[in-house]
Amino acid sequence: MSLEKILSISGKPGLYQLKAQTRTGLLAESLVDGKKISISTRQNVSLLSEIAIYTLTEEVPLREVFSKIAEKENGGEAISHKSSKDELEEYFFNVLPDYDEDRVYASDIKKVVQWYNLLTKNGINDFTEESDDEDSEE
Repeated sequence: MSLEKILSISGKPGLYQLKAQTRTGLLAESLVDGKKISISTRQNVSLLSEIAIYTLTEEVPLREVFSKIAEKENGGEAISHKSSKDELEEYFFNVLPDYDEDRVYASDIKKVVQWYNLLTKNGINDFTEESDDEDSEE
């Protein structure tokens, strides 16, 4: 499974796998506990495949950041997202040396590391881009 079916829902912890679309929204399954939830069209939902991290020169897609973390960790889990702010920033600097420190906050780094570990724990480690994927918003 690739990142095209993985969702982040504002106000809800963890990540969700898109299961189906309904007339009133989406049906998703939590990667944390496996519970299915219904998401209305009013909730703020982001596909992980459409999220990017600011660098000094460009925006790097989250899939590339995950790939770099996987490469650094040989496919294993990264440091804990509960590590100190300084440890998280140092770790992220090793993964993505030119990230924009003014626009990427410690909370963003914490979220990226937490998401990576959650995906890895659930066996989702295909961070390659789909061939017919366009940078279009729905």
